[in-house]
Amino acid sequence: MATNQEEVSLIGAVGSPFVCRIQIALKLKGIEYKFVQEDLANKSDLLLKYNPVHKKVPVFVHNEKPISESLVIIEYIDETWKQNPILPSDPYKKALARFWSKVIDDKIAAPFFRAVFAVNDEKAREKNIEESSEALHFLENELKEKFFGGEEIDFVDIAAVFIAFWIPLVQEVAGFELFTPEKFPKLYNWSQEFLNHSIVKELVPPREPLFVYFKAKYDSLVSASI
Repeated sequence: MATNQEEVSLIGAVGSPFVCRIQIALKLKGIEYKFVQEDLANKSDLLLKYNPVHKKVPVFVHNEKPISESLVIIEYIDETWKQNPILPSDPYKKALARFWSKVIDDKIAAPFFRAVFAVNDEKAREKNIEESSEALHFLENELKEKFFGGEEIDFVDIAAVFIAFWIPLVQEVAGFELFTPEKFPKLYNWSQEFLNHSIVKELVPPREPLFVYFKAKYDSLVSASI
């Protein structure tokens, strides 16, 4: 638990996979914190003050010291509160965890979003789906046990919450198939185990309201492109 002398808060938005990562890490560590809901359509002065470079959530604030970028925040949390380690202690395994987490962000999440937004460019959409799919295959081959952390979830599992929860939801909205049990059986089984983990289950947002929200956003995007 955070001591009485420590002020811990998380500036975030419900429905963000990157914010959800931090919530899972904090829950795993047993750290109490204040959640500050941010309106991304009307960004607050607090967000702009604490994250002037990216102007995005999540922002983690520990004793008035702000930290941005979800993977960086998780590492900070893991180094600051030693209980229930998230990153492996072995230097090589730690380096691998960092590597695969970056692969998730740069080679799976980024092209996936580009595919979603390419509503009137089928060629760009196919190219980005292919890039995401290729990286998912690499990740599928990397998964050796129940979780990436073995029997317990770790850094890569937390980073991959985007794959387990957000990709199936958003690909249904956008009308294409990237992540399916047929294409990625090991990753799909992992996703079910992960989403049923007591901590993860508690912290991922309710699916239906989020689906409605993304559907409205996507339909608006399609209408604007016609």
